[in-house]
Amino acid sequence: MFFLYYFLAFFLYIFSLPLLIVLIFKKKYKTSLLARFFLYKNPMFSQKRYWFHACSLGETRALRGILKKFEKVNFSVITQTGFDEAKKYKNAEVRFLPFEIFLPFWIRPCRTLVVMEAELWYMLFYIAKRRCEKTVLLNARISDKSYPKYLKFKWFYKKIFENIDIVLAQSEIDKQRLLTLGAKRVEVVGNIKTYFKPLITKKYKKSKPLIVLASTHKNEEKMILSKIDLNKYQVVVVPRHPERFDEVYEIMNKFGEVKRISSKFQVLSSKSEVENIIELEGDLILMDKMGELINLYAVADVVILCGSFVDNVGGHNPIEPAFFNVPIISGKYYFNQKALYKEVENIEVCNIDDIPEKLEKIKKTSIKNKVDLDLILEYIK
Repeated sequence: MFFLYYFLAFFLYIFSLPLLIVLIFKKKYKTSLLARFFLYKNPMFSQKRYWFHACSLGETRALRGILKKFEKVNFSVITQTGFDEAKKYKNAEVRFLPFEIFLPFWIRPCRTLVVMEAELWYMLFYIAKRRCEKTVLLNARISDKSYPKYLKFKWFYKKIFENIDIVLAQSEIDKQRLLTLGAKRVEVVGNIKTYFKPLITKKYKKSKPLIVLASTHKNEEKMILSKIDLNKYQVVVVPRHPERFDEVYEIMNKFGEVKRISSKFQVLSSKSEVENIIELEGDLILMDKMGELINLYAVADVVILCGSFVDNVGGHNPIEPAFFNVPIISGKYYFNQKALYKEVENIEVCNIDDIPEKLEKIKKTSIKNKVDLDLILEYIK
């Protein structure tokens, strides 16, 4: 299995080289692709430690509570946003995870490899099983939508799970699905994302009741803004992907004058940041700077959680706004976040046309259950 898989991965790498070279010239991918597919400025970890791996921003941020329990860790990611977030951990030596053909030469011995959620890379677990003291899949889940796809390749996932010592699942349903796919030891510990301690880095000052459109995707801005009374509310739109900032700015201009928050940060950076308070001006504001959602949740009166009003995304994490007990309105397409939605009380799920009515009947949210970090640490160590 190992040699066949490696041969196929190597063939895929050679076949994809022209496309990779083209993508390298795009700013969004340049750093991550050079590191992952060409090992540029991406050396092996320097010391044997506990090694955590996550894909992107959300998974990386969810590990904050656990990482604080370690003096020094190794940390690998897939995406640029995940890398930027991981670099904030002062106790982490951060790398991009190389493409699989490099892993047999790149992975060094470690204490325990801890992989977040659905990062089921065969070569990663195969090599780590032989060089690390333990392998753990943390916060494991299999959604209703993806489960049939997993079953079609059950034989392959069984080979992956042969190299995973412990699987820490989010729920009993996830446990049964993981066992069906070949996982050997599965323990239900809950969703680590319910353990959330926000890091507030700036204070925002609003002029009216504030609605935050969080992590918007294509078409959602236009649909939702058309349902909000801008005379009554101040609205901040936060696109999920930074490459859409200019596109979203043009869409928002059709609803009124738009203020771009990045101009505020430019002014702030030229002054003394003693109080670090930013005033939100105007009825329509575009948050064209990454990493500010937590700061906005802290002052929001309502959060409209996007990625759920279009049917191709699957929703986003409701735990972060729920920590502040802010009312949450969501669309019905949250299939990738069902487990987290169950952990939050009073989320209002509705169609686009029902948003005005829901805004009149909002309730504060709260988080039902939080995971036991000490129990998770016992499994890791």
